[in-house]
Order: sequence, then structure tokens, then C-alpha cells
Amino acid sequence: MRRPWQQAQRSALILAGFAAAATLLLGGTWLATHRIVAANELAAQSALLAQTLPAASFDNVLPASRQPLPPAIQQAFGSREALAFYTARRQGRVSGLVFENVAPDGYSGRIRLLIGLLPDGSVYAVRVVKHQETPGLGDYIEIARSEWARQFDGKGAANLPTWRLRKDGGDFDYVSGATVSARAVTAAVGRTVAAFHHYRAALLPRDTP
Repeated sequence: MRRPWQQAQRSALILAGFAAAATLLLGGTWLATHRIVAANELAAQSALLAQTLPAASFDNVLPASRQPLPPAIQQAFGSREALAFYTARRQGRVSGLVFENVAPDGYSGRIRLLIGLLPDGSVYAVRVVKHQETPGLGDYIEIARSEWARQFDGKGAANLPTWRLRKDGGDFDYVSGATVSARAVTAAVGRTVAAFHHYRAALLPRDTP
């Protein structure tokens, strides 16, 4: 019969063995998959970015063009979080910009967005990247759920709308019973367009038409 300290020692050794095996398993899994995961994430990011600008309007790798927004400009975007933007080029000429922005006031928290703008400042497309809105109610802001986000397309240059929902005196539709999500996204898109127009000279190269 083992003494208590011998039993404790045996239990400790067994636990240490399990911990070592788990560490090796997790480490091995990470080594075997991290490059695949990174490649998949890059592919997903590239696909989402590509949805925000006209097809074949750029020939550079958009994720590689990512730049942080200068703090002074970021303030105009209305976000306390660090933001970035992507520059699309075709044969070296700028053909569009894609801005990250965050609507901080969604029904269930932050709503992360990608907003593609043409050089004249008009919206080409808006995509919701991440949110925690109510499934089946507030998630209609996703393009995979509804066409709601398409109403921003083409707005922001000659056609400057009031960036609010119709029930608030603006120009954008919403789904009854789920206005908070739409209101937050609409306001964030409006701030992005306004900031772009204000800082256009700083964000675009001088040779941009």
C-alpha cells in the first residue's frame, strides 16, 4: 500500500504527463496548420475587399496595400480604434480606396465595416465584416442576408444624401423593429464619406484624376 506522499507524487507525475502531451499536441497542430489558416484568412480578406470595388478595377494585392489612417484623420471617422485603409491601383493609377471603420453603437456592440470609395468619393459598396447583432433580426445589414447595404451604392459624390434613416429624417431605409443596427451603419458610412471628402488631398496621390 502506497503512502500518501507516494500517491500524491504519482498523481503529480500523471498530471504532468497529460500536460506535456497536450502541449505537444497543441504545438504540433499549430505548426501544421498556422500557414494554412493564415492563407485562408488572407484569401477571405481579399475576397471581401474585392467586393467593395468594381471588378477588374485594380491589379495590385489589396491586403498588401493596407496603411494606418493618420490619427488626425481617424478622428474624423468617428472611431476610437485604430483604423486603416487600402489603396486600389490599376496600372499604377489609383482606382479606389477601401476604408475600415467601426460603428460603435450597434444594438449588441461594435459593427466592423469595409467601405469602398471611388476616387470621386462615391460609395461603390459597403460590407459588414463583423458584428454581434441579433440573428434573424439585426443581421440584415449583412449582404449575405439582404440587399439592404446596396442602398449606399453610388452615394457620396454628386449625390450627397442625408446620412440618416428615413424615420430620423434621412434618406435610407431600414427594417421595422431593427433600426439600431441600420442607424449605426448608416451613420458610420456617412462619417467615412464626409471624412474622405474633407481629407481627400491627404489620402490620394496628387496624380489621381
